[in-house]
Amino acid sequence: MVSEIPPFDVALGYELYTLLLKPVEAAWQPSKSLIVVTNGALGELPLSLLPTAPAQIDPAAKPLFANYRNVAWLARSHAVTMVPSASAIVTLRRLPRGSPARDKLIGFGDPYFNADQAAEAESEQAAPTVVASAESTNAENVTRGIPLRLRASPHTEENDAATLAILPRLPDTRFELTSMAEALQVDPAKALYLGKAANEQNVETLDLAHYRIVAFSTHGLVPGDLDGLTQPALALTAPEVAGVKGDGLLTMEKILALKLDADWVVLSACNTAAGAGAGAEAASGLGSAFFYAGTRALLVTNWSVHSASARELITDLFRRQRADPALTRGEALRQAMMALLEGPGAVDGSGRTIYSYAHPLFWAPYSVIGDGGGT
Repeated sequence: MVSEIPPFDVALGYELYTLLLKPVEAAWQPSKSLIVVTNGALGELPLSLLPTAPAQIDPAAKPLFANYRNVAWLARSHAVTMVPSASAIVTLRRLPRGSPARDKLIGFGDPYFNADQAAEAESEQAAPTVVASAESTNAENVTRGIPLRLRASPHTEENDAATLAILPRLPDTRFELTSMAEALQVDPAKALYLGKAANEQNVETLDLAHYRIVAFSTHGLVPGDLDGLTQPALALTAPEVAGVKGDGLLTMEKILALKLDADWVVLSACNTAAGAGAGAEAASGLGSAFFYAGTRALLVTNWSVHSASARELITDLFRRQRADPALTRGEALRQAMMALLEGPGAVDGSGRTIYSYAHPLFWAPYSVIGDGGGT
């Protein structure tokens, strides 16, 4: 529920800033971007959301979360890019530029994890298109109790037999990828592999090296999420639903075998930046595998994203990169985050804001991992 979103601890955030960055402000403040190497718990914290000055939040402010616009977030002044290690900066900057003949985008999303989900999706696609949102309600006292649509972690630990089939479908990822394609001015029908087509066979046999951006919008899994899963993985359509071989899991080992020539790999899934234990690098096993496979940068999520705001942010990010190819990845993300923070937020049918997207849960879940360069 929207009302259950915890307040962001701006005082603690500022305390972290005073410990981590304030002592060396004179060295980095004149620049426009920061490239940081973090690990462990700090590897799961986007430094963009650290306040650079003390702030107080009034929880009773209207509309909800609007007071967070008054915070001096680091993202207001600097683009922050993460790298797995200091040596990775040198390696990534030595990579040759990608082929100019590449197509803009290939994306995989809205996979079906069991036959019931496939049947449900087919019935939806046969019905007239209706765009509805739980956020488009008419009274603010109702919005405080509406369901918050998060692309949540699968929570399989309570199941005796945690298999691919129990994962919840993520139909909003279809709209997210379609919006991304439209922002890049490519035909979604040609660029996107959705539903049954978002399967392991297509990922492994298509020529992914022919694309500037390779996007996966699905569940990110870590060892233990499913029975027998010992590597980080992306969940794809169940093989019995798609009519293909495999287990429906794009594991770290399988990613290492891919051949990419990508400027970006987008992992719009749950916690794809999360480290895999104490001392883990900022890039998880998934991210590291994609670097070895041939990407120059990653766009990853640090926590379960809110579907509507994530779609808006991602669309704006790639629209900005298309409009200005010289814009660095980190700066494009920074501008998209600030536009979302300052924007109207969730609105009702009359265009009235029912709650703001200024809370960091909405604008700060994504991080760029790469060299901080342009496209």
